[in-house]
Amino acid sequence: MAVGVKAMPPLGAIAGVRLGTVAAGIRKAARQDLVVIQCDFGTTAAAVFTQSHFAAAPVIVAKAHWRQSEPRALIINTGYANAATGEPGLADAHACCQALAQALGCRPEEILPFSTGVIGERLPVSAVIAGIPPAVGAASEDGWMDAAHGIMTTDTVPKGATCEMVMEGKPVRITGIAKGSGMIHPNMATMLSFVATDIGSERPVLQAALAQAVKTTFNAISVDGDTSTNDALVVLATGRSGVRLTAAEGPAFTQFCEGLERVCAELAQAIVRDGEGATKFVRVEISGARSDDQARIVADTIATSPLVKTALFASDPNWGRILMAVGRAPIALDDPDRVTVSLNGVRVFRHGMVDPDYREEAGQKALAAADITVGVDLGQGHGRAVVHTCDFSYDYVRINGSYRT
Repeated sequence: MAVGVKAMPPLGAIAGVRLGTVAAGIRKAARQDLVVIQCDFGTTAAAVFTQSHFAAAPVIVAKAHWRQSEPRALIINTGYANAATGEPGLADAHACCQALAQALGCRPEEILPFSTGVIGERLPVSAVIAGIPPAVGAASEDGWMDAAHGIMTTDTVPKGATCEMVMEGKPVRITGIAKGSGMIHPNMATMLSFVATDIGSERPVLQAALAQAVKTTFNAISVDGDTSTNDALVVLATGRSGVRLTAAEGPAFTQFCEGLERVCAELAQAIVRDGEGATKFVRVEISGARSDDQARIVADTIATSPLVKTALFASDPNWGRILMAVGRAPIALDDPDRVTVSLNGVRVFRHGMVDPDYREEAGQKALAAADITVGVDLGQGHGRAVVHTCDFSYDYVRINGSYRT
């Protein structure tokens, strides 16, 4: 079940971007499973992709096409990941691009394909191609909500976010959707996410904004420590607002980055809240490190520890597991006695031993909450990092043990 997830707000339309979603019968009958996102000529795209050595066929094709030209459309299917499918998988991804390009009257290189679902099985290309005409026909600037449903796999809720701001006296909007619930520990963005804005920008400037936003959002979450073969995040900038970013610096760039980061943060945290089997949303907050990078290493170590995550599920204030994770993190720790640990503001450890004022009842009460902050001060410097994660429940094993069957 999703932890503390509110109903998805209405998602603002982006001038120049149209989305069409249909049930193409790709893996399951009568479910929305194919999305086509069209964008006006002149749209700029920034993107980040999985760094897995086994990147899926659509990722390989999308990266190649993105390097060659700006996209006119994206095609996304759920049900089958088209990963670990060899040359036939690449041919399947190209066939989908060819079919959509023909429907839109553009070049195949102007199509970016994306897939999510079961690894190792061929994509039913005939079903995808049959679904393209109705998806193109259904395209609407107000199609974000249907598209958020159409990219889901084990997600229990759709994920979307919108933000609006005024730049140069003109309204600017950013809207995005994402999918992801398991196999979440990104090394780029996470799972699949598609964001659009009506601001205008050259690709290097937009790419710089995306890199900045991803670092503290999509690249700072973990559900289970595993990175997908299909991860991808694309940002489309149509320029229809009349506002244009001209440099990766200055007040306008900073303001846009803040808005983009806000949207990415909402999407990334929604993924963690919808983590497979999750019952707790956990903020791992590290301070007092020698550097931000050192703090991030410790945060990741805690966030991916099965022992920590199972204790959180049981609302067990077993701070020894947190200490264990800090102790094995690959960093230099000059004086372990300077480390302090707290659970939702309740200090449980300091000066190398349990805090003399700590009471087990207070720890249990702290961990009974659905939203939890694990705080660790390393006492070494000013480095900080935050990673969002969730607990491990019985349902995580059930969901993943029966995913294919």
